[in-house]
Amino acid sequence: MLLNAWHHIWIWITGNVGVLLWTFYLTIAIYMIIMMVLSRLNPVKTLSWILVLLTLPYVGMLLYLFFGQNHRKRKMYSRKGMRDVHIMNSLGKQQIIQANYTDWINAEKMEIYKKTILLQLNNSRALLTSKNKMEVYDNGNDTFAAMKRSIASATHSIHLESYIIVADKIGSEIKNLLVEKATAGVEVRIIYDGIGSWHLSQQYITDLKKAGVEIYPFGRVTMPWLVRNVNYRNHRKILVVDGHTGFLGGINIADRYADGGNFDRWRDAHIRIEGEAVHSLQAAFLLDWFFVSKKQVGQRTNYYPKTNIDDKHYVQIVPSGPDSDWESIMQAYFSAIMQAKERIYIITPYFTPNESILTAIKVASLSGVDVRLILPGKSDSKITYWSTLSYLSELHEAGVKVYLYQNGFNHSKIITIDGNFAAIGSANMDARSFEHNFEITGLFYDEFIATKLEEQFKKDMKNSRFIRSYRWEKRKFWRKLAEGLARLLSPLL
Repeated sequence: MLLNAWHHIWIWITGNVGVLLWTFYLTIAIYMIIMMVLSRLNPVKTLSWILVLLTLPYVGMLLYLFFGQNHRKRKMYSRKGMRDVHIMNSLGKQQIIQANYTDWINAEKMEIYKKTILLQLNNSRALLTSKNKMEVYDNGNDTFAAMKRSIASATHSIHLESYIIVADKIGSEIKNLLVEKATAGVEVRIIYDGIGSWHLSQQYITDLKKAGVEIYPFGRVTMPWLVRNVNYRNHRKILVVDGHTGFLGGINIADRYADGGNFDRWRDAHIRIEGEAVHSLQAAFLLDWFFVSKKQVGQRTNYYPKTNIDDKHYVQIVPSGPDSDWESIMQAYFSAIMQAKERIYIITPYFTPNESILTAIKVASLSGVDVRLILPGKSDSKITYWSTLSYLSELHEAGVKVYLYQNGFNHSKIITIDGNFAAIGSANMDARSFEHNFEITGLFYDEFIATKLEEQFKKDMKNSRFIRSYRWEKRKFWRKLAEGLARLLSPLL
């Protein structure tokens, strides 16, 4: 009797598999949609994910689990309890008090960007430093040469963090130098991203470890499509040598950043800093180090040595990522753009801004500010490239001058404003950098750096094609369709 009942149940189940699967899927999908609404995501992004869930059964669910969740709010990444966090918070609070109750900013003609400085002190405890010396590089060859010289001079510690490390010519040269220094007793620590450096050979890692180098992946990956946090990548590029010399910018450890790879040439921007700002770079690295290794380093004085630099150049090092309460780098760009009086020059390889940044750029241009934007004429990412082009019409309407770079691939991430402010770092002007990736950018309240970058911008303009509005609007229908579809997909990428 019981077997007969089970037999009938089984027949009913097998005959209604489709109904059961749809019922199960719709139940889970409705639950996910409710959670999206409660999480108060960007409405466009929420609607995009709802469309994916309803049109791609099960596949849409998996895509959302891997790519759609907001880990900043869920605090998936946390470094609370880390010693450097408490120290940076304490120093940041002191500077906030000084800025509010003394005239030290006004005395140094820093009042123009006082709001931006205070914003970064409040949202990320990004310390304002003054005793710094800097050198800007506009290509990979000069950058790698400077990095190798600094590594070769190390006597105490070398801290390297890179999204991409490739075991090619440049990667091998850097590895051999690090092995040599580690063998000589220098502390060498490396962080590489599990996705960006997915193809990094085990032999490369083993050679480093044998020499005494400590090396960890950020977000260990075996099969990227099965890793829940695949959408959250460490995109930072940091090198700190002996706590007094630091590098940051857009260049990873790979040959293509020097020889161009699939492009004729590769333009990029990196900066070398000596002085107080290096301590902020060191703190950012050691916070990441604690996250990946669960280790805190020894005496702080060994990693934060006193500076003997007398040059005065104001710098804030701003980290941002899913571990922070605010989208710090995006807020820095927004604040600086809104304070522009005369001109804004922007170079970015990927331009898919959120509504805040896009509005700020258009408002600045409509207010009479000379806004110029250099985008790549060729890109290493097709969907992102087409999505970038979809913004040109509305930028033209606001009077923004847009140029497409023709002399290879321009991978620089630079903003200059009014000849007295500049930003260089790892962050692109896109939603991924603002919301998902771990990024780091330097804010330079400095005429020397800003003027130098403006001069380079004008050189890049000569190697770019100015896009005239009336010609752009005559492009073929299929291109407009491709741009629109790419833009529709961009919130999910």
